[in-house]
Amino acid sequence: MDPRSIELLEFPLVRARLAERTSFAPSRRLAEALAPESDPVLVARGLDETDEARALIEEKPGVGISGARDIGPAIERAARGGRLDAEQFLDVWATLDAVALLKPHLADARRPLQRELGRLLHPLPAISSTLARSFDPAGELLDTASPRLGGLRAAVRVAFDRLRRRLESLVGSAELGSALQEPIVTLRNGRYVVPVKAEAKGRVKGIVHDASGSGQTLFIEPLVVVELGNAWREAQVAEKEEVDRILDELSALVGANAVPLRETLGALARFDLWAAKGQLAGEMGATRPETTKRQEVELLSARHPGLTGRVVPTDIRLGDGFTALVVTGPNTGGKTVTLRTLGLLSLMHQAGLHIPAAGGSRLPVFKDVFADIGDEQSIAQSLSTFSGHMRSIIRIVDAAGPGTLVLLDELGAGTDPTEGSALAQALLDHFIKAGALVAATTHYAELKAYAHTTPGATNASVEFDIETLSPTYRLTIGLPGGSQAFAIAERLGLPGVLVADARSRLSEAQQTFEATLARIREVEGETTESKARAREAEVRAGEALRAAAEERRRAQQARADTERIAREQAVRIVDELRTELELARKALERGTLTVPAIDAVLERAEDRLDRLPSAAKRRARAATGDGGAATKAASSGPPAWHVGDMARSTAGGWTGRIAELDTSKQRATLEAGAMRISVDLADLERADDVNPPATGGASGTNVAQLRLARSRSVPMSLDLRGARVDEALTALDRYLEDASLAGLARVTVIHGMGTGALRDAVRSDAAAHPLVKTVRAGERGEGGDGVTVVEVG
Repeated sequence: MDPRSIELLEFPLVRARLAERTSFAPSRRLAEALAPESDPVLVARGLDETDEARALIEEKPGVGISGARDIGPAIERAARGGRLDAEQFLDVWATLDAVALLKPHLADARRPLQRELGRLLHPLPAISSTLARSFDPAGELLDTASPRLGGLRAAVRVAFDRLRRRLESLVGSAELGSALQEPIVTLRNGRYVVPVKAEAKGRVKGIVHDASGSGQTLFIEPLVVVELGNAWREAQVAEKEEVDRILDELSALVGANAVPLRETLGALARFDLWAAKGQLAGEMGATRPETTKRQEVELLSARHPGLTGRVVPTDIRLGDGFTALVVTGPNTGGKTVTLRTLGLLSLMHQAGLHIPAAGGSRLPVFKDVFADIGDEQSIAQSLSTFSGHMRSIIRIVDAAGPGTLVLLDELGAGTDPTEGSALAQALLDHFIKAGALVAATTHYAELKAYAHTTPGATNASVEFDIETLSPTYRLTIGLPGGSQAFAIAERLGLPGVLVADARSRLSEAQQTFEATLARIREVEGETTESKARAREAEVRAGEALRAAAEERRRAQQARADTERIAREQAVRIVDELRTELELARKALERGTLTVPAIDAVLERAEDRLDRLPSAAKRRARAATGDGGAATKAASSGPPAWHVGDMARSTAGGWTGRIAELDTSKQRATLEAGAMRISVDLADLERADDVNPPATGGASGTNVAQLRLARSRSVPMSLDLRGARVDEALTALDRYLEDASLAGLARVTVIHGMGTGALRDAVRSDAAAHPLVKTVRAGERGEGGDGVTVVEVG
């Protein structure tokens, strides 16, 4: 894309902010090289990267590449056969540790790009463990670095101890005491020596290694310790050779793994860049705009990312009904900020960054973005402001076409107003015909009229507060803005006589035009207020509807809870009554049943039945044999059904309790144990004379018939891919009931991978279903995590 326009629109400042949020040099270099793309596929991928990184940061704030180092130079040195130093080995070790910590977090199936990136991260545990047993955290080579190193270091220590003890005995002896300047041992040229007075050198036989500046002291290695010194030096040389061999071997190990290490370093840099993009988006309160294939721009509550303090958001539209936007208004009114915001947010979008705008914003992928903003005057090239602008615009004219965005600040300025406005109109005509989207700022009244009358063009104005003499930065599309020169001059204290004189010098046409604009603005203001009030009323109405719906839901839930409690209470009391009657029957068989005992049983039964709601009471009486009233009512005409009544379907032979009623559709749901079926009310007849099994289940005949019919039509799997969550859960509940009736012990629900929302909803709903025993993810060969295997009870 056009590099000059990228600079003018201040995209490098956004890149710098992004680079500040990276963690190490490789990702910083990527951030500093980030550029807008013109390929929709690359733009979408960049935005997906930001989406996934932002989601990961919000879910796991501590995830990152902490501890990773720029090991690129070390990798290349080792690959060429060079020897690495201890610090470089520590950097490789720390980087591999960071990889081992990060890699598991990138395996989430919900984030395919991060999962793909995770496959490029190689922890290389063999290298990591080798370095861990070779170096301590300070970079010192450990004795365990090789089998020989520990022994060689022990030999050095032993040789040194022998040398030290012999020297200390010499220094403390009477033989040398008077010949020494000081009773000390010191080091010269890697050899241990004693300081001997120059005049006493004949008393100390040995090798002179150094002398003091005055010549009064000679540093002599006594002959009696030369052999011990040689032994110590030989041990040191052997140790150094082993250390060098170890470093060469470890360097060769790093060099042999140069390819996976390069791949790992690149993946770390890319992930850190993604994380920086996500962090920047969060700090700016940015959102991902919709990428539209049409050449339309709609920015809602857009904010320029370079502004600080209280930033007033603005709405910008372009391309929907008009391809040229002429922005007018006073100086310092925010016209240029509008252009920069439009251009910079377009570049950010195409660089894969979220933009500081409200959700619902839409942007196309431009082939190129061109801008002519700012003072183009150049003393060095002897160019006036007008000439500088023209040189830039000529370049844009040659390149602009379909799929390009053109931003022109103060179009036609810097020359005679008549000629400048005519030239500006010609340029706008050219860009409209070329198929480009163009936004331009101007002060010329002629351009306001041009935008009002030209198809494909429209006016826009940046509001200005005359009372405070400050811009509001709100953009109003459809209306031109005034320069407010007279009003600003008057507010600043210019005498009214001079302002009136200036107004009188306007042509009659100009005065008429300005008066018309004022009337249009007034009407527009009233319309805007009316629209705002209508929107507020709509919001309030929506809130009221939502509140009513919530209240209705709560009432339905309360009713359902009440019915459930009543059913449970009825079942419990029926069980108690059955127990009482069974005890009474056994007492009667034994001949021990007395009249008072019978009266007590009946009294307790009546007391329990009186405590039940009416529907549960009828059901309980039917269950204990008192169904005469119900039978009588059934014979007198079409019955009035209630939830809890016992009924039989004449169409299918199904018998059970009414669990749900839908009088509007004339349907009822019969329930027998864990089985339910929907039937027509017209097919129902009273079944109060039927005693269901103690478990509340259906008769064996019903179960056998239903399972035979269902088993012929119910498949072993349910495919929910592509369904919305609410549709999927409705279908799942119906399928599990059918599978239970069909006698299927295990079924498979296919939901696919996707974002994981449908999968989680299916597993949660199935786990809570009363007909389900167990729920698990599919194994390899069954569909993996894209399916859920359900064991039906």
